[in-house]
Amino acid sequence: MSLSLLELQQLLGVLQSLDVGLVVLDRHYRVSFWNDFMANHSGLAPQEVLGQELFGLCPELPRDWIKPKIDTALALGTISFTTWEQRPHPFPFSSYRPLTGRSKAMYQNLTFMPIAGASGEVDKVALVVYDVTEAANSRLALIDANQQLSVLSRTDPLTGLLNRRSWESGLEEEFARCRRSGRTSTLLMFDIDYFKQVNDTHGHQAGDLVLQHTATLLTSQLRTTDKAGRYGGEEFALLLVDTDADQARLLADRLCSSLAATPAKVGGQVIPITISAGIAQATEAMANAHAWVKAADQALYQAKEAGRNTICLAD
Repeated sequence: MSLSLLELQQLLGVLQSLDVGLVVLDRHYRVSFWNDFMANHSGLAPQEVLGQELFGLCPELPRDWIKPKIDTALALGTISFTTWEQRPHPFPFSSYRPLTGRSKAMYQNLTFMPIAGASGEVDKVALVVYDVTEAANSRLALIDANQQLSVLSRTDPLTGLLNRRSWESGLEEEFARCRRSGRTSTLLMFDIDYFKQVNDTHGHQAGDLVLQHTATLLTSQLRTTDKAGRYGGEEFALLLVDTDADQARLLADRLCSSLAATPAKVGGQVIPITISAGIAQATEAMANAHAWVKAADQALYQAKEAGRNTICLAD
């Protein structure tokens, strides 16, 4: 059943005012329909674009990404879809709500719909542009929240270092790797000397600042492959990957020098910091990661017994 002229005009009016973008292209990518959504967001009125090649009108379009999808719809006569997760902003449109949204650019889903002519042959493609900025923002906010929760679950909130559980998980993996590969890694465990006196003399807030100060200086000494954690209280643990005991000793010496040169400052008061450290290189004699920690902890105990401000290597 054919449509009357009035019905055609009504249909075009509906298509023109849709709250989605609608572009109709011929086989040469020339525009034969451009609705109000496209005009409002592009700044190009329908009379300016009709008969013009799409990629010439919008040079920012990812031609190499969109053109094959148009060609496929023309050749196969099948509908295809893309989402903002594949390509966030195909058309360079601004968002309706740049002040309240996460992005000034509009996130878009696209649909490519083949259109058959009177002969039944597909000779045009309708490109439908959906504004999904609000849904995309919600999804990205959820991803960010999950990432933040993941970080919080793995880190010590005071120092920003790995918490004990997360650090021990990395320790187990590294111990297994050393066993498989025969490579050498080393543990360095240390604590802050006379930390209880800091708390008793200056207060627990000052003690927290000393812990943070120590963690900051420690982090500045590490490589990206090393894993530093707060083991408990004022005790810290370092997993030094592909490092032998002598190299770990050099790191401990650098940390001691850094702490001596940069004491903590709390409320105008200077608080000197020294550490006692124990070092244990992984060996074949160790039955498990727990034995590795025990060796480093025993070396730390020896350093304390020797008078503190000392570094001891495990036997």
